[in-house]
Amino acid sequence: MKKHFVYLLGLVLACSSTSSVAYSIYVSNEKDNTISVIDGESLEVIDTIDVGQRPRGIVMSHDGKLLYMCTSDDNHVQVLDVETRKVLHTLPSGPDPELMALSPDGKYLYVANEDDNLVTVVDVEERLKVVEIPVGIEPEGIGLSPDGKWLVNTSETTNMAHFINTETLEIEANVLVDTRPRVAQFTQDGSEVWVSSEIGGTVAVIDADTKDIKTRITFEVRGLPPETIQPVGIKLSTDGSNKAYIALGPSARVAVVDMSTFEVEDYLLVGPRVWNLEFSPDQKRLFTTNGVSGDVSVIDLEKRRVIKSVKVGRLPWGVVVRP
Repeated sequence: MKKHFVYLLGLVLACSSTSSVAYSIYVSNEKDNTISVIDGESLEVIDTIDVGQRPRGIVMSHDGKLLYMCTSDDNHVQVLDVETRKVLHTLPSGPDPELMALSPDGKYLYVANEDDNLVTVVDVEERLKVVEIPVGIEPEGIGLSPDGKWLVNTSETTNMAHFINTETLEIEANVLVDTRPRVAQFTQDGSEVWVSSEIGGTVAVIDADTKDIKTRITFEVRGLPPETIQPVGIKLSTDGSNKAYIALGPSARVAVVDMSTFEVEDYLLVGPRVWNLEFSPDQKRLFTTNGVSGDVSVIDLEKRRVIKSVKVGRLPWGVVVRP
């Protein structure tokens, strides 16, 4: 009887431990107009959800209940109920939304509208546009400071990072970076903004206070021509490891960078046209969307190698994790 009780207690504790770390990965498939849902434990696709046309940037609400999706060819943002996996409604975003960020209070979405050179601020509760902010040509990246006071938008053709004050909703600085900037991400303390330049082949590290470029990180992979090494997605660790991970597009590599020295430590082989990245909740794994191979690479960050490739839809683009 005692042994039976101990066994049952152990089983309950094991199940509780598993459920406490359970999470799901959501991937937007640009070509298929779907969202793939991957179970974080089994690393298998558990659902495929039909959504609007050309889903790209995706953002999870802070409470994990809603998924916001840039349905670019429909010229709006769709809102998905994560529990029912049904689209609830749409939000007005302006034409061709690509990437977006959610304010710390969860009230506003900041959306880059590639076709009309605007950043649109959307009130997600009232489902209304608040304002449209003129920026450079072909806005793409959207990075929000941890305190929500600064928004950085990148414009692909103007080759600039625009610093927008979220209180005044006006541009206060323009920083010239290298050709075709894509993603902007603030460090955890808000002191730096990392901006990838796809065609320029660099990542600019910008001082958030002075708006000066502290350094430009370059990349070189033996045996690959420079034009295939195209920085796009950026993830900056917040777990104390002090590592940055940069998706390098057609090179099928993710660069590992020391955030203190800005030195490239390693290149991890993943699928071709690696585009965007996301951590697991404990930051022990990194998930990459690989457009050409139509899969997600699962990287064990301690071992620094891919442990599994998960087949999803055609042209996977965005990726987020729901704890």
